[in-house]
Amino acid sequence: MTPKFFYFDLGRVLLNFDVDRMTCQMGLVAGIPATAVQATLFGTDLHQRLESGKISGEAFHEEFCMATGTRADPAALEEAAGDIFEVNLPMLPIVTQLSDAGHAMGILSNTSECHWLYCKRRYRFLSDLFDTTALSYELGAVKPEPAIFEAAARLAGHAPGDIFFVDDMPGHVEGAQAAGFDAIVYRSARQVADELRGRGVRFNY
Repeated sequence: MTPKFFYFDLGRVLLNFDVDRMTCQMGLVAGIPATAVQATLFGTDLHQRLESGKISGEAFHEEFCMATGTRADPAALEEAAGDIFEVNLPMLPIVTQLSDAGHAMGILSNTSECHWLYCKRRYRFLSDLFDTTALSYELGAVKPEPAIFEAAARLAGHAPGDIFFVDDMPGHVEGAQAAGFDAIVYRSARQVADELRGRGVRFNY
């Protein structure tokens, strides 16, 4: 069946990112080792709560400073956390041509407000090509939880079986498939194009 709607993950599908760069940059701003940033973000549930919308950016800053014993400038820390993304260039012609062909597309991603706003400011194509955003921090659920896929289908205005989804994480793809999505694990732009053509999707690529 030819899909009626196309969702793409943000990180490592549309954009590449570097977590080590984030922890190093945040460490420089806060005046602590990158390992301390890593432990604070990922050795606790702090980062997960930020991406699931359970805490605000302001609350995150307060908890981060309290946990690390620092008083980092909020704007500088946010910039350090956000300046880690680069366009996954091979995917850009695919999504551009899908949009030019009139296909409806959206972004379905586990992300925080800080990262999303940074990416939107820096990469205009995210606003120009994608009309729908299903973002974990706004929906209060993260992949692979069923709730985020249910919400994404409602936002798209299509039944799950009519939605094609690309994600780099096998567990997220399994969650999407369990929710009824036609989902694949991202390996390359060429693979995505082949999968689309195999589903009868018409676009100039």
